[in-house]
Amino acid sequence: MRIDIDRDVCIGAGQCAMTEPDVFTQDDDGYSTLRPGREDGGGSPLLREAARACPVRAITVSETV
Repeated sequence: MRIDIDRDVCIGAGQCAMTEPDVFTQDDDGYSTLRPGREDGGGSPLLREAARACPVRAITVSETV
């Protein structure tokens, strides 16, 4: 999986980190970021749900080929 977070769009709501805390966290400014070593989502079944939880749709999840 490829996970992209548009930092220009992110408002720091934290819904992604609450939905899938093993993949997403928030930086010192409160914006979404990926946990080290989890840049591919780690096969998480909640990954897409976490992206959908973002109120401003700042997270994009796509298949890598």
